[in-house]
Amino acid sequence: MKPSSVKHGAEVQQTRHDGLKWAAVIALLVIAVVGNTYFADVGLIYRVLGVVVLCVAAALLALTTSKGRELVELARSAKKEIQRVVWPTRPETIQTTAIVLVAVLVVGLMLWLIDTLLGWAMSGVIG
Repeated sequence: MKPSSVKHGAEVQQTRHDGLKWAAVIALLVIAVVGNTYFADVGLIYRVLGVVVLCVAAALLALTTSKGRELVELARSAKKEIQRVVWPTRPETIQTTAIVLVAVLVVGLMLWLIDTLLGWAMSGVIG
């Protein structure tokens, strides 16, 4: 048997189990919501703790699926990409922010002026 066919068979098997895992994730989330409502008379801290524990369990179970592993790989790739980004220095950030603020102020004043002139023009036409 070829190694690739074994791998493909494992992926098919994993996909089959993924459906059950997603059903369990949904069940855990439903239990969290229904349980929070059902135990409304219990202290808030215990309900919050229960919901958090169930949500963490659901998230961990979701991460064991093929889509969950893809999400983890995407997060790792994003982290590597962020490390490669050349972030602007503090002076560059301040300068860029100042330019944006001045541009917003100028455009705002222009729009105010146009609005005022059109208002006066309409007042003159209407009477």
